[in-house]
Amino acid sequence: MSRVLFSIYVWIYYSALFIFFFLIISVVYILTFPFDRYRKVCNRLLSMMAWCMMRPSPTWKMNIEGIDKFDAVKPTIFISNHQSFMDIPFAFQLPWKMKWVVKHSMTYIPVMGWIVKLTGHLTINRKSKSAVKKLSKLVQPLKDLIPVMIFPEGTRSLDGEIKMFKNGAFLLALEHGFLIHPIVIDGAYSALPSGSNLFNPKASFKMRVLDSIDPRDFESITVLRDYTRKIIIEAHEDLKQS
Repeated sequence: MSRVLFSIYVWIYYSALFIFFFLIISVVYILTFPFDRYRKVCNRLLSMMAWCMMRPSPTWKMNIEGIDKFDAVKPTIFISNHQSFMDIPFAFQLPWKMKWVVKHSMTYIPVMGWIVKLTGHLTINRKSKSAVKKLSKLVQPLKDLIPVMIFPEGTRSLDGEIKMFKNGAFLLALEHGFLIHPIVIDGAYSALPSGSNLFNPKASFKMRVLDSIDPRDFESITVLRDYTRKIIIEAHEDLKQS
C-alpha cells in the first residue's frame, strides 16, 4: 500500500477513534468528576485510545525495554526525546499512567484538544514567561505518586535529532527532590515526520526506559540537564543500531 493511501486510511481511523473516545470520556468525566481528583478513570480510557492508535496495521511493530526500572513508590518525572506526534500514543503503551505536560496550542485542535482538557493534563505556553511557574501545579500530583511526562526539547524535532533541553523539568526535580527518569524513543520520526501528514506503512517503534537519576547528585541545574541530555543521546544512538 502506498504512503498516501495508507495515510488516508489512518487519518480516517484516527478521526473515528477520537470522536468515539471523546464521547465516552465526556460521559465518564461527568460521572466521576466529583471524586476522581486526577481523572484516573478518564485516563484509562485515554490509554485504550492510545492502544488503538498504535495498531492501525499489523506492519507496525513495537518494542519496549526497561519497564522494570520504574519504582512506583518514588515521585518521578519522566522525560523523553520528542520525534513526532506518534511519541505520545507510543509512550502511552507503558504500563503506568502519567500526567502529561503538553503545548497549550494543542487544546485548540477540535476533539483532540477537548480530550486533553477532560483528562486533566497540564497545558503550557512554552513561550510564556510564566511557563516554568505553571509547572508548580505538578508538585502535588508528584507527591501523590502520579508520575509526570515532559518533553524537555519543548517541541517535536524537525529532523529526528535531539535538540537542546529546556530547564523546567530539571528545576522542578531539583527544588523538590523528584527523580528524573529518562526515556528514549526511536522510530516515531520515520513513522510520521514532524510537519508531514504521511504515515509510513512499515513503522518500527522502539522505546527504552533508562535508569532513574537523583537530582541531589548534581551541583546545578545545568550539570543535571546536560548530563541527562548526554545519556539520552547516547542511548538513542544505541537504540537506532539495535
